[in-house]
Amino acid sequence: MINEDADIMAIKIRLLFFGPLAETMGQREIEVALNKGTSIMQLLKRFQLSDIVNNGTKVAINGEINDNFDFILMDSSEVAFLPPFSGG
Repeated sequence: MINEDADIMAIKIRLLFFGPLAETMGQREIEVALNKGTSIMQLLKRFQLSDIVNNGTKVAINGEINDNFDFILMDSSEVAFLPPFSGG
């Protein structure tokens, strides 16, 4: 029996940007291919997003806030970057 999952070396995810970050990135949505086993931290480093997360931007994976940056991304994941809310 052949395990087809063993042959998959890449995953595809969708990045969503909101607020000023969408303007900085030049778009609200990007689809990217990553190596299977990529963590949130590796994603942040690849796209130079570590500073914005350290400054209060939250990361949501498939609609749920995720503070565990060692979390391994799965194929077809949606990763949203949510800026801190400003109140008045």
